Amino acid sequence: MELDGKIAVITGGAGGIGLATARLFLEQGAAGVAVVDFNQSNLDAAQQALSDDRVIWIQADVSTTEGVQKYMKEVASTFGRLDVLFLNAGVEGVVRPMIDYPEDVFDQVMAVNVKGVWLGMKYGFPLLRQHGGGSVIITSSVAGLGGTPSVSAYVASKHATIGLMRTAALEGAPDQIRVNTIHPSPVDNRMMRSLEEGFAPGQGIAAKENFTKMIPLGRYASNEDIAQLALFLASDRSSFITGATYVVDGGMKA
Repeated sequence: MELDGKIAVITGGAGGIGLATARLFLEQGAAGVAVVDFNQSNLDAAQQALSDDRVIWIQADVSTTEGVQKYMKEVASTFGRLDVLFLNAGVEGVVRPMIDYPEDVFDQVMAVNVKGVWLGMKYGFPLLRQHGGGSVIITSSVAGLGGTPSVSAYVASKHATIGLMRTAALEGAPDQIRVNTIHPSPVDNRMMRSLEEGFAPGQGIAAKENFTKMIPLGRYASNEDIAQLALFLASDRSSFITGATYVVDGGMKA
């Protein structure tokens, strides 16, 4: 039981990676998991798929102070502590060249993917600190380690999370708060269906085949592949790891 007795928050928790991670955390002994998501219908569906009295389901906008304070206050009042903060919520935006990229979509991507992470740590650190520290895990992407045409907002946001992580790792270390990023390759879930369609309208299957050819292991990651890495970073097995970027990409960046 890697997480015996621990309390975790997972933002973007009703999505593919978030829900797979919630399930795995519970299997590994977590005493409580707060699943946070913006979309109430997705939360309702996730609750049907994962029925467990150790889970609380919270609708909140992670890009606003009010939303983040809402889920942190509910975690504090329900569980009284926080050990693992998985800042996983993210949006992909659209696939457009930079000169054609809509400014409002750029702002939304940065608000969720960057400000949401910053706010999560701003209001999560005090709760983690109360009980001797803990682990913060941020979902970045292989897109945060290089450039990709036509997804400027997404790429910029995922690079930005690395800067936040490194700063937070230094600020959190005196309180035994560890902070790391994970960098998935394409994952076989809703976000990639959206990006495949964006890169090749009407030819999503062909786009997936092209992406797959870029991955030496010959397949997309599964949601569970990412969840396993999140579990390692959440657990005490990674107690001396902070400020690190963890790539989970089937050899794509190699």
